[in-house]
Amino acid sequence: MTRVLEFIAALIIVVVVGVVVGFIMPGSGHVERSLTVGKDLRQVYDVVANFRTFPDYGVLRAYDPKTQYTLSGNAYGPGSEISWNSEDPKVGSGKLTIASAQPEFNKIDTTVNSAEIVWNVDNDWRGNDKHFTLDLLRQGNSGKLTKITWSYDVDYGLNIINRYSSMYIHGAPDAFIQYSLNNLQNVLAAVPNIDYSALDPYIVQTKPTPVLVVSTSMKRKDGPDGLNEATDAATGAIEAAAKKLGVHTNGPRIIFTTNYGDETYTFDVAEPIDASSLTVAGQNYQLAASTAPSLDDSSAPASSSTAAAPANTDNSQPGGKDRYGRLIVDNNVRATLAFGGPALEAPWNGTAVGVAQTRDMLKAYAQTHGYKSDEVTNRLYDILAQPEVKDAGGNITTYAQYAVYLPITDSANGGTLPQQTPEQQAGVKQPGVINANGQPASSSTAPAPASTAPAPASTAAAPAGNGQ
Repeated sequence: MTRVLEFIAALIIVVVVGVVVGFIMPGSGHVERSLTVGKDLRQVYDVVANFRTFPDYGVLRAYDPKTQYTLSGNAYGPGSEISWNSEDPKVGSGKLTIASAQPEFNKIDTTVNSAEIVWNVDNDWRGNDKHFTLDLLRQGNSGKLTKITWSYDVDYGLNIINRYSSMYIHGAPDAFIQYSLNNLQNVLAAVPNIDYSALDPYIVQTKPTPVLVVSTSMKRKDGPDGLNEATDAATGAIEAAAKKLGVHTNGPRIIFTTNYGDETYTFDVAEPIDASSLTVAGQNYQLAASTAPSLDDSSAPASSSTAAAPANTDNSQPGGKDRYGRLIVDNNVRATLAFGGPALEAPWNGTAVGVAQTRDMLKAYAQTHGYKSDEVTNRLYDILAQPEVKDAGGNITTYAQYAVYLPITDSANGGTLPQQTPEQQAGVKQPGVINANGQPASSSTAPAPASTAPAPASTAAAPAGNGQ
C-alpha cells in the first residue's frame, strides 16, 4: 500500500510540475526565414498575392506528389484561398487564405520599398490565430533586389498542450517555410526580369477569325525600316492571294511572333478575310485552327468538303497542309483560323520597337499571375490598331497604337481562369492614343482606324467576376 501511495504522490508531483512548466512556456510562437532574390518587388508581390503558383513552390508536393489542391474565393488578394488534401499524414489537409495585402497591387511602383502579405493558416498544427506573414523589402543600389522574410506566428493561449507544442515550432512550420522559400526562389528565377508595373493588361475573349498568313523574317539591325519592308512584302502577297481566291481582307495587319532572336526576328504577317471556306486547286476547304507542329513534312491534306475528288496529299502544293496544319494557298501564303479563346491584352503607343518589350512584359505578368500559355500554336501577336500620323515634314505627330496579345489557356495547377485581371477589377483604364508630345491625341489628330471592320480580338473588358 505504501508503494501505491508513493506512486500516486510522485504522479501528482509530475502533473503539478508539468502544469507549472506549461504555464511558464511561451503563450505564442514565432519563426522566420529570409532570402534575397534578384527580382523586382512587384513581381514577388504578384506571385504571393494569389495562390495559382503556390503548388509549384509549396513544400507539400515534395512530401507527397499526389497532394491535391483546390482554389476558391477571390482570384487575387484578400479572400483568395487554396486548400489541399493528401493521404500522407505528414501533409494531411488544410487551407491558406490571404487575409491582407498592403499596399494594394496598383500602388506598387519604384517608389514603394516594402509590402506585406498575410496568409491565415488552417491545418492540424496546434494553436490559434495561425498565420504566415511575407514581408517584402526592396534592396540593392538600383532597387531591383527583393528581400523576402517569411514568418509564422501562432497563439497558444492557456492550453497547456498547445504551449508544449512550441517546442516543435522549429519542426513542421519551420521546414514548411524554409523549403517553400527556396522553391519560391526557383519559381521567380523563371520569370523574365522586366518591370511591368506600368502595364495594364486585360483578359479578353477573342473570336476565331479566318486569316491569310505569310511567314517572313528580318535582321533586327535593320530596325523599323526592315520591319516595314518585310511586312509590306508579306501583305502584298496576301492581297494578291486574296484576289486570286475571290475573298477580301477586312481587318488590320497582324504579326505573330515566332522567334525574337538576338540577330533575326522571325514572324508571320496575317490579315483577316471575309470567308472561312476557301476553294484551292479546285477543292473546297473549311479552315481550321492551327495544330502543334508535326515532326515531318508529310502531314495529311486539309479537310475538303468536296468528296468527289481526292485532296492534294503533297503538303508543298496548294491544297496541302503545312507542319502547323494550315491550308497551303499559294507559294508562302497559308490560310487558317486564328484566335479563339482568352488572351492577355495590353496596348502600346509608340514605334514598333516597343512592341517587343510589351510582349516580354505580358509573359512575365502571365507567369507571376499563374496563367498558362503555349507559344508554339498560340503565339504572341500584335495588331496595328491605329497607324502613326506624320506631318508634311515626315515628323510623327501621333504615335501608332498597337494591341499586343498573349493567348492563355487556363490557370496553372488546375484552377479556372479568372475572368478579369486585377487591373480590370480595380477599374484601371488602359491608355488611349498618345501624340508625340506625350499627351492624349485629340479626335481631330487621331488617325482613322486601320479598318472599319471589327478587330479580330475584342479589346472590351470581359464580364466581371472573381472566378479562379
